[in-house]
Amino acid sequence: MKQELTAYPPQLGSRLSAETAGWSPAFRLAQSAVAPGALDISAHPATARRALRLMERLPDGALELTLPDGQRAQFGNGQPRAQLRLHSWAPVQAAARSGDIGFAETYIAGDWNADDPVQVLRYFIRNRDAAEAMIRGSFWGGLAYRLKHWLNRNTRGQAKRNIEAHYDLGNAFYALWLDPTMTYSSALFAQAADPHAPASEEELVVAQQAKYRRVLEALRLAPGSRVLEIGCGWGGFAATAARAGHLVKGLTLSPSQLAFAQRRLEREDLPAELVLKDYRDERGQYDGVASIEMFEAVGEAYWPSYFDAVARALKPGGRACIQTIEIAEHLFDRYRRGTDFIQQYIFPGGMLPCPTEFRRQAARAGLRVVASLSFGPHYARTLATWRLRFQAQHAAVRAQGFDERFIRLWHFYLAYCEAAFAEGNTDVTQYTLERT
Repeated sequence: MKQELTAYPPQLGSRLSAETAGWSPAFRLAQSAVAPGALDISAHPATARRALRLMERLPDGALELTLPDGQRAQFGNGQPRAQLRLHSWAPVQAAARSGDIGFAETYIAGDWNADDPVQVLRYFIRNRDAAEAMIRGSFWGGLAYRLKHWLNRNTRGQAKRNIEAHYDLGNAFYALWLDPTMTYSSALFAQAADPHAPASEEELVVAQQAKYRRVLEALRLAPGSRVLEIGCGWGGFAATAARAGHLVKGLTLSPSQLAFAQRRLEREDLPAELVLKDYRDERGQYDGVASIEMFEAVGEAYWPSYFDAVARALKPGGRACIQTIEIAEHLFDRYRRGTDFIQQYIFPGGMLPCPTEFRRQAARAGLRVVASLSFGPHYARTLATWRLRFQAQHAAVRAQGFDERFIRLWHFYLAYCEAAFAEGNTDVTQYTLERT
């Protein structure tokens, strides 16, 4: 399958060189790092000079920065410790213009590299308030991106296109780096662990199955109950519920995922009805409703429709368990007014709730939160594991027809999410709901 990346804007061009295209690029350091004040920045662009002066005031962590001319400087001292190599001043200019989107685009284009992009991103997240202009960009610089995000909102027609853009990259692509359960949501590990210590494949499988079991247990189903899953993915939860003796109906908008999930359950001779259907069109009633990391793709304008669909699907006394990624309360208002890298390149039309807004929207539909479990550090570990598994499969990804920009896009995406969970910008929560 040849993947043409027509979604990239022209300025991303083909700037990848032999040096920047590889994963651990050979980069010859011209001189040892010096204090920022010792840098000769007289010939650098004004935007670069402003950024370097701003970075001297960042209070947390340490960054070793290599400039395009080979000069190196050490900013700060402490944790996290990061190394960033600029191949041009484009990353600084793009970040000043369009924030994290511009910073991401210049990574994809090969304008900067880091041995560990997660640490670079954590450094800037940790210093968000002091580096506000650099991280958020300008109003006019982000205007086109906000318009694009608005055009990607999840109407019935656009929702299918948005889902296919991400999930129909091919089952073979995801099988390269997901674990054998083909689960693309946070695992739930048995005990707290270093969120940056990748799990073994066996550990990841056990943790993904534990997540499915907890969702099923939260529903408190009697034997032979009817269960609706909104967003059934590759069929992991549906298989778990069917093995427990329940009658499962799963909804998806992805033809690729549907075909895989149907074959999966057929191989195990498990009874389940998996269909290509928008959740807004479901009219059946069920003893329980499960939805695992699908809510993030709905979009704020359609949150009322989503919760109405959940409430309508539940029989009296029925329960729902919804696992969703959330953004921190103090970031939500600013986040909802703009758009970010994930919305532009990974999940068009998506939107994260904050905990307060999730509960408010559920209550409006007559759904009461009776229990919740948040486990963000587990997602950081899941993402660290995926990222290293993806990195180990670069040759196989290329063999499927994907190019270097695609590989860099996905590496940045996984690093970006891992950094957000590690720093507490985002969390993941399982909410158990009952009809009131």
